[in-house]
Amino acid sequence: MSQLLGIITRLQSLQENAGSGEPLQRFFEVEGEKRCSVKYFDKNNTFELEVFQKGEKPQSYQFDNIDMIAMEIFDLLQ
Repeated sequence: MSQLLGIITRLQSLQENAGSGEPLQRFFEVEGEKRCSVKYFDKNNTFELEVFQKGEKPQSYQFDNIDMIAMEIFDLLQ
């Protein structure tokens, strides 16, 4: 399984398990270092990507397309 397919699978899992009212969250790491987190908001069917960079405040981005956020996460993990 490619890394991109694994990312998409994890994002789809967020969508499938949503519905409790609280946004679900997943972290993506490289060698134990958190690179980003993703929250899925079932209400408006959007993802929020929070990017972590050393010494900087995390930055957040909104996505409504699973493919676009998967490609962004893939780039962050490289």
